Amino acid sequence: MPIMVLSKQDLLPFVERMLKDYEVIGPIKKDSFYLFSPISKPEDLVIDYPIALYPPRKFFLPAEERVLRFTLGEKLVVEPIVERPGPKVLFGLHPCDLHSTRLLDAAFIRENPDANYEARRRNAIFIGIDCLKPCDEYAFCKDMGTLNVQSCYDLFLTDLGNEYAVEIGSERGKEILEKYSSARAISEAEMAKLEEVRRERDKAFPSKLNFDASKLPEILWARFNSPYWKELAEKCMGCGSCTLVCSTCYCHDVFDRVELNLKEGERLRVWDSCLLEDFAKVAGGLNFRPSRVERLRHRFYRKGKYLWDLFGLMGCVGCGRCTRHCLARINPIEVFNDIFKEYSQA
Repeated sequence: MPIMVLSKQDLLPFVERMLKDYEVIGPIKKDSFYLFSPISKPEDLVIDYPIALYPPRKFFLPAEERVLRFTLGEKLVVEPIVERPGPKVLFGLHPCDLHSTRLLDAAFIRENPDANYEARRRNAIFIGIDCLKPCDEYAFCKDMGTLNVQSCYDLFLTDLGNEYAVEIGSERGKEILEKYSSARAISEAEMAKLEEVRRERDKAFPSKLNFDASKLPEILWARFNSPYWKELAEKCMGCGSCTLVCSTCYCHDVFDRVELNLKEGERLRVWDSCLLEDFAKVAGGLNFRPSRVERLRHRFYRKGKYLWDLFGLMGCVGCGRCTRHCLARINPIEVFNDIFKEYSQA
């Protein structure tokens, strides 16, 4: 599809027009954090934000949701609860968060279709915005191959100075741009400017990993029994903060809540964390990952190998949220480099 250009002075009017027909969710500032939140006016948006505290997955996988209700009696009656959400525009998503949604789509639509996730996802319009500099020292999206994005968006904006280049990723994106904005076709000079901006952007992101991320599954598998994991686990507090803010974590617990009359109830799905001791407990009180070493190692292998084996997509997008919120400051950049050092010396 052709690349368009939208002047900066028309950006907020573009959002304001969309607000008449859509719920618009975008980055806002609250205290010292940036959050994705529904907005009531375009001025609430913070376009040039570093990174949001929580990823956008919470709008497709709520922290707690009802999935069915049931009635007990002579006959068991079970009724699925499937939401029918209205249309939403998620505005200002960074490339790493767009990549994370590819993985969630693979898990909840491609492999095992989930009615609630699919209903929310199908009704969401993604407008991404290019990152021209790292969010901070914890970001390593370029190393993980998530700085560039070619899919999973409807519109994608790149700052050219006085205007935005707008790449169209879907027919729906094209329709929105035509209906709510005064965007025009890009000129040759502006296309050259876009290419220059992308070259300068690539220079602004230093490499953090000492190896190509495509080799990460092989490297991790070779060091599965390394004593390094025990050393690392001694630092870990097992609190699960990293999984709470991770953009690709989708593990959950499912439980039934029965009313006091013992005749009615509902089934709920809630976020869970593989770092918590109860996560791997099964019937009889058995735990197939009883130690913190096993749980910590599992998290890194899920991000760097298991999801790759399952979907062909890396489970880590290099957003750096886990490091920012880890009480022990465990940094996956350091972990992956340490394991690579062991691997290369073995």
